[in-house]
Amino acid sequence: MKIPEPDAAEPAESQACTWYLTRFFLLRFLGLVYAVAFLVAARQIVPLIGEHGLTPAGTWMALVQDHFGSRSQAAINVPSLFWIGLSDHLLVGVAWAGFALSLVVVAGYANAIIMAVLWATYMSYVHIGQIWYGYGWEIQLLETGFLAIFLCPLLDPRPFSRCPPPIFILWLYRWLGFRILIGAGLIKLRGDSCWRDLTCLYYHYETQPLPNPLSSYLHFAPHWFQKFGVIWNFFIELIVPWFCFGPRLCRHIAGLLLISFQFTLICSGNLSFLNWLTIVPFIACFDDSLLRRITPAFILRHALGASADPLPNATYTVVSACVVLLVAWLSISPVLNLLSGSQVMNGSFDPLDLVNTYGAFGSVGRERNEIIFEGTRDDLITSHTHWKEYEFPYKPGDPMRRPPVITPYYGRLDWQIWFAAMASPHEYPWTLHFVWKLLHNDPGTLSLLANNPFPEGPPHYVRARLYKYKFAPPGDPAWWHRTLIGDWLPALSTSDLEETIQAQPWLEE
Repeated sequence: MKIPEPDAAEPAESQACTWYLTRFFLLRFLGLVYAVAFLVAARQIVPLIGEHGLTPAGTWMALVQDHFGSRSQAAINVPSLFWIGLSDHLLVGVAWAGFALSLVVVAGYANAIIMAVLWATYMSYVHIGQIWYGYGWEIQLLETGFLAIFLCPLLDPRPFSRCPPPIFILWLYRWLGFRILIGAGLIKLRGDSCWRDLTCLYYHYETQPLPNPLSSYLHFAPHWFQKFGVIWNFFIELIVPWFCFGPRLCRHIAGLLLISFQFTLICSGNLSFLNWLTIVPFIACFDDSLLRRITPAFILRHALGASADPLPNATYTVVSACVVLLVAWLSISPVLNLLSGSQVMNGSFDPLDLVNTYGAFGSVGRERNEIIFEGTRDDLITSHTHWKEYEFPYKPGDPMRRPPVITPYYGRLDWQIWFAAMASPHEYPWTLHFVWKLLHNDPGTLSLLANNPFPEGPPHYVRARLYKYKFAPPGDPAWWHRTLIGDWLPALSTSDLEETIQAQPWLEE
């Protein structure tokens, strides 16, 4: 069999029904997102939900088991492989194993078994991760990863198996991308009034969870530019997704617009791996007739070889059709949610998070508040007490420090501190445990921070102060200007917190 050269012309009819490069790029990109997700888990999971973490998973799982009456019922309602066993070594070891397996997918090797292992493993973290895994992109990764199980052959892991990619699954990816963006657009229309009067971007770049250096420049852009950005956002989220289901040219244009929009969001702030993940379903808008134009020759040669001698599998087709029926059935509740005037963002309607509802930034803060934790080794608190600040690795703290560029990586503690700054300590009780850890120079907790101001010994008191942060104008040597609002937590010592800590389920042993 003679394999066509990469630059050989192919009839449009044959190009229209080949999706080998689509599958290749989609799985590689998903593997990259999985790798980042497992890397975040490997580096942060133990101090967050480990045996002596801020909210220990073991204690939480015991409460879930009591709620459902038995371990088996708890496992059915909150599926996780960690019901079989849980330890700090297991939490870290499984995460590193998931990271390594994700790199195998990035390298080009994937089959249904590999993708199923990645999906089940990551789901196990999401379902016991509590608030640290309560973000919309976590269930979005689960839904995206579930579909990938059926995109590749059961056993053959080669980058270009002769088994043709199932078009049914690619349509489900477009359906996923459609729901993600339509949900995001509708929640904005129904939510904060600043979206409707086109002023939300006056505030968003400054008040988003983890700004980057470009966020500052975008914040000071002219108001006409900000208003155009809102209009463009609505066009991309509410109009363009419909063309994902159109003929080839419409799909290609829609895919290019949708993916380029995600890259603009990636450049504007550190929004974890959310936008990287959202690119994945829109790769399904492209077929090989377009992708072959940007594919390196050595890769294209293998793709053309597989597509020139396909090996259809009837079982594969039947399974794909069954997945379509399952997704159609599970889509009823998300669609009703989209149509509802009381639309919910980022919710799941089944225990496995197979088909979910999505949305982002339904409301936008007008001011940015930041919690700054401080400690002192002074034995007595006076007006002359010397306080030292704890610096977080990613969120704003020192006004002179440049915001980092970390996407698609992110710090789960930094994100939760951003949420906590918009609420009270009563709504975030784990922050008292965080202070307790700082009072003991806990190595795990300190590993989540950028510095330890007290290497010589733990502080005697820790407090949390609330500041208003504003981007410093262009030309200012600082990145932020901040104004003290007041105490978020008063100065607390070990003796102040001992009774509270003992009354909570995260009791230290």
